[in-house]
Amino acid sequence: MDIFEKIKDNRGPLGQFAKEGHGYFFFPKLEGEISNKMIFNGKEKLVWSVNNYLGLANHPEVRKVDAEAAAEYGLGFPMGSRMLTGNTDAHEELERQLSDFEQKESTILLNFGYQGMVSAIDALIDRNDVIVYDSESHACIVDGVRMHMGKRFVFPHNNIENLEKQLERAKSITDKTNGGIMVVTEGVFGMAGDQGKLKEIVALKEKFNFRLFVDDAHGFGTMGKTGYGTGEEQGVQDGIDIYFGTFAKAMGSIGAFISSEENVIEYLRYNNRSQIYAKSLPMPLVKGALKRLELLRGRPELKENLWKITNALQKGLKDEGFNLGKTTSPVTPVFLSGEVDEAKKLIIDLRENYDIFCSIVIYPVVPKGTIMVRVIPTAIHTLEDVNRTITVFKEIKRKLDKGAYSSEKIASRA
Repeated sequence: MDIFEKIKDNRGPLGQFAKEGHGYFFFPKLEGEISNKMIFNGKEKLVWSVNNYLGLANHPEVRKVDAEAAAEYGLGFPMGSRMLTGNTDAHEELERQLSDFEQKESTILLNFGYQGMVSAIDALIDRNDVIVYDSESHACIVDGVRMHMGKRFVFPHNNIENLEKQLERAKSITDKTNGGIMVVTEGVFGMAGDQGKLKEIVALKEKFNFRLFVDDAHGFGTMGKTGYGTGEEQGVQDGIDIYFGTFAKAMGSIGAFISSEENVIEYLRYNNRSQIYAKSLPMPLVKGALKRLELLRGRPELKENLWKITNALQKGLKDEGFNLGKTTSPVTPVFLSGEVDEAKKLIIDLRENYDIFCSIVIYPVVPKGTIMVRVIPTAIHTLEDVNRTITVFKEIKRKLDKGAYSSEKIASRA
């Protein structure tokens, strides 16, 4: 079959909804200042869908540094990959500061988290090695694992007993191949908000010889006493061999990093293809990241306010009987019962009639018959926002339970 004919018949699990959902459910346009309230379809909405955890994306001090750096350097400098012509003192200073913050020996900057994770897994593992990973790992981990030419085993989400069984299987292979084992999981799982069982995983190192790679995209800056992540939260930062963080969540920017032992990071500098063959991170993003990191470290009130909003929102929803799953992070999934058509009408109602913008997750990401409304609190939300949202959620749940969204009563968008 011709490739173009094939994709006409199979649009993919999300692509099948593209014609009716593009621009509204998928690829919506949020406009105006990045804040708790933004413009959607020409009208102001209370937004709970932007991963700007600490409010740094639009912080005045950050905006000033971003603007000054853009004026001084433009968006092109430095040109070329870092290996050839794109390295600067600022890039290296950011890496040093991130290493110090994460209590690791060394750090490598990444242009994008997704490509960096895929490429790092590819660089670190060869066909003699075995990867063992959590079943709910982010797509960037799954895609990195897919590139692996050796064996890989998946364990059910956070099932430590099964992880031990997979490690036994992995060891039986590496004993023959003389390879190594790498366990990959997340600090905070970005969809359901629960933490990876890092403490229990680290404890297995007493029995098995493996290295632990943790994607802490949602934990960096939000978890732990000082905000350096889920390893700090669980008291096992030293047990994380390879730590991955991104600037796209708590720092509200572009870029990412990996921190580890110095020899591991040096190896990645010369073997991580996503960085070797890509242009260096532009200077305004580096200067902006340095400022964001300064505020993340020096303004504890930002994280404190994030958690004040998070705790108020989650407690309020739980007190009203909402199912938030097992979240122990700011990520707040609200699980409801309903079909895909009901989910669409519920979100239209929420956005058009209540002026609240949330993201929705449906099958195949969650089981059939489940609707997940994903709410992301930030440091710039207010308790008034929280109270308003809880009141509205009570109303839409009442409508859902009464079958209002299975009828034609909810007006479609204009």
